[in-house]
Amino acid sequence: MISRIRGSLKEIKDNSILLEASGGITYEVLIPTAIMDSLNLSLDSKEPLELVTYFYHQVEPSRSIPILIGFSNEIEREFFVQFISVSGIGPKAAVKALSLPIPIIADAIDSDNEAVLKSLPGIGARRAREVIAKLQGRVGKFGLIKDVGEKTLKREINSDIQREALQVLTQLQYKKQEAEKMLYDAFVNNHNLKSVEDILNEIYKQKSKKS
Repeated sequence: MISRIRGSLKEIKDNSILLEASGGITYEVLIPTAIMDSLNLSLDSKEPLELVTYFYHQVEPSRSIPILIGFSNEIEREFFVQFISVSGIGPKAAVKALSLPIPIIADAIDSDNEAVLKSLPGIGARRAREVIAKLQGRVGKFGLIKDVGEKTLKREINSDIQREALQVLTQLQYKKQEAEKMLYDAFVNNHNLKSVEDILNEIYKQKSKKS
C-alpha cells in the first residue's frame, strides 16, 4: 500500500498532477479541488513535493486500475475516508465533490446545512441528507483545520459587488474577518447573487435562521 509519495512536480491538471518519484517513475496523483488550491503548486519550484496518499484499485470489467489520491496531511486524508464512507460516494467522485475547504464542509455537516453540501459537485439534495445523517457529530475536529479556508475566503472577495458588500458590513461594525466569512457563506448558499442588495439580503436570511 502506498501511504506517501515524494518527488518532482512535472505537470498540473485540473484535479491531478504528475509526480516523478525516485527511480524516474512518474505517478499520476488525483487531488481534491480545495486541496489543489491550498497547495499553491508551481512547476518552477525546485523543492520536492511530498503528499500523504490514499491508494485503492478501481475495478472494472476485465481490469483493475490502481489509483492514488493525494493530500497535504493525514487529517485531510482521514476526512476523505470518512466522506467516502457515505453510501454512493466513491473515491473519484469525492475528489470532485470536495471543492470547498474541509473546515467549511465539516461545519456544514455538523450544522445541518444542506445548502452548502448541495453546492458540492455531484452532491444533490438526497446525498446531502445522507452525508449529514452518516457523519453529523463525527467531523468536529476537521472544522478546526486552519489556513485553507482563510486562503479561499480571501480569493473569493474579488468582484466589485463583493468588495462593496464587505465595505457595508464593516461600516455596520462587523470585523473584517467576520464580514469575509459572512460573504463567503452567502455565496456558498446562493450562487446567483448579482448585487450588493442580494448579498446583504442573503446574509440577513442566514443570520435569521441561526437566531
